[in-house]
Amino acid sequence: MSRKRMKSDTLLKRSLLSVKDKKLLKEAWETTRANHGNEFTFYLPGMIRYGQRRGRYPAISITGNQCDLQCEHCKGKLLEPMIKVKGPEGLVRVTHRLARDGIYGVLLTGGSDKEGRLPWNKYIRSIEKIHRETSLYISIHSGFADRITCSSLKKAGVSQALIDVMGSKKAATQIYHLSGLKPVLDALEAIVQSGLELVPHIVAGLYYGNIEAEYKALEIIRCYHPKALVIVVLTPLKGTPMNHVLVPSPIEIGRLIARARLMMPEVPISLGCERPRNRDGWLMERLAIWAGATRMAIWSDDAIKEAKNVGLTLRFQATCCSLNYRSDYCGKNREHGRIETDQFARS
Repeated sequence: MSRKRMKSDTLLKRSLLSVKDKKLLKEAWETTRANHGNEFTFYLPGMIRYGQRRGRYPAISITGNQCDLQCEHCKGKLLEPMIKVKGPEGLVRVTHRLARDGIYGVLLTGGSDKEGRLPWNKYIRSIEKIHRETSLYISIHSGFADRITCSSLKKAGVSQALIDVMGSKKAATQIYHLSGLKPVLDALEAIVQSGLELVPHIVAGLYYGNIEAEYKALEIIRCYHPKALVIVVLTPLKGTPMNHVLVPSPIEIGRLIARARLMMPEVPISLGCERPRNRDGWLMERLAIWAGATRMAIWSDDAIKEAKNVGLTLRFQATCCSLNYRSDYCGKNREHGRIETDQFARS
């Protein structure tokens, strides 16, 4: 056993993991290395800033702050920091300006209507124009779109669709205010049939901080052969009914990622940007590395140290973690990520 590996084993022992948990993480770690090698990618999304540097993949809301669905964990709050556009022409103007500024791509998103759908049809021609006239890579938070809409988005130039997947009717109806799980399953099928890359997201602790149907969500997702999987952790937001809930513990997140890895050995798994930024959050990051994640958004210095300690090869990319690694998306030179890391460590 290498000296670095021993050091990290000691860290895990101090976290008081059970024998069962250690066995699970070990199996997930070995499965990850067998299928993904030793590379690990850290991501800086476009809405995040460290010092004078910012990610190059901003989120754009096509509905402003408006959302009729009003999910219990969000209530539209997540739209507030995004770039807002006024109509299709506004989207074209904003994206062309971003392209001139050296942005790599955009995540198009927004609030949903009461059926969980976004007004994509209104923007199809604008997206076509953006795809034709810029080199921007285009992702969408699709919402629960139908097959015709997904096919139109694919033809317009959208590359990938991000979609929240919950594993129970209770979570779908009581948290997302949907009619049930059928809109989610129909949307997953529509995305796959359209040819869009599927990147499902699981919100761990979605039901008031409890891990309830997340494992069922993994079973659902596995059937659709996703391009990547992103696991985020419930963030209690002021002004929502979940403001004061307790989020899942680090080991619960570690277990979830490990199970995802064993169920989907070849799928890239990311610990996404929404998660606690405290001691528990830092431990989540370290456990995620051991549990089989191959990507992480908005890293901490602890995560960098842990990845180095276990002998992983670190890569950095200034985009959403839904994208595969591309050398031309990591900055002007290979030191770009190192600079970002240093800035985060000092913050």
